[in-house]
Amino acid sequence: MKIDLTNTTAGAIDRALVRGRRAIGTPAVGMVLTLVIVTDEENAYDALKAAGDASREHPSRTLVVIKRHTRAAHERTLPRLDAEVRVGYEAGTGETVVLRMYGEVSEHADSVVLPLLLPDAPVVVWWPVNGPLDPANDPLGALAQRRITDLYAVEDPMATLQARVRSYAPGDTDLAWTRLTLWRSMLAAALDQARVPVISATVEAEAENPAAELLARWLEARLGVTVDRVDSAGPVVTAVRLGTAGGEIVIDRPEGPLATLSLPGQPPRSLALKVRPTSELIAEELRRLDSDEMYAIALHGDGSRGTN
Repeated sequence: MKIDLTNTTAGAIDRALVRGRRAIGTPAVGMVLTLVIVTDEENAYDALKAAGDASREHPSRTLVVIKRHTRAAHERTLPRLDAEVRVGYEAGTGETVVLRMYGEVSEHADSVVLPLLLPDAPVVVWWPVNGPLDPANDPLGALAQRRITDLYAVEDPMATLQARVRSYAPGDTDLAWTRLTLWRSMLAAALDQARVPVISATVEAEAENPAAELLARWLEARLGVTVDRVDSAGPVVTAVRLGTAGGEIVIDRPEGPLATLSLPGQPPRSLALKVRPTSELIAEELRRLDSDEMYAIALHGDGSRGTN
């Protein structure tokens, strides 16, 4: 069921949600959180699709905030709020409200979103593109327990990474970090098998890759060694090499979904190491609503290096 509202208010949207749920006989009590997506018109479809796929695991109320601006700086847009309310089949396992804000309304998006949050439920804010440099102090970010950004979707990821180091607050995370989950799990498993001290480390990845930088910083912090950054043809991270007195521990994924794990004194073995879609990344982040301490460690690294 889909209800279109033009030049509306948050109160009217809330009443439309209640009306829609009654029409299809679905209560709101099954939803576990409110997911606020802050995006533009161009990226709204892909973000909604990813959120819809993730909602199969995490039924939620999804609020999509789209701020509409005039093309010319001298033109004045009259304040207006339009909304699409989707429940039932149109919204997957939860319910969705697409909020299009014009003029001064877009400058006070938090005032529109606040009355639409599920009562007594966690709030997660996700910026698929152009996330703020200081998510916790963003008006919408301040409403949330968890704030998700994506360094892959900014113009200068390495400069933005440094800004996020300075502004980090518990609850912040980034999909560039989430993309490393499989890498981190396999590296931890490899070190458990080898059980030898690491004396050197190298991360190979395409140039200026934020996930590779986070991985290198995490390894520096956890292993206490300097990690060399080596540019490769990509895509993303292609290899991690850990030097030990008995030889190298290597995870190598030059392309495709398979990687090769090499341990000293053991034959190489193949591992599944695919590049995961955004829906899987969001679903993973929604599984935890506490602070991601490992992301904080990776973000700050050993504190002695920049992003050269």
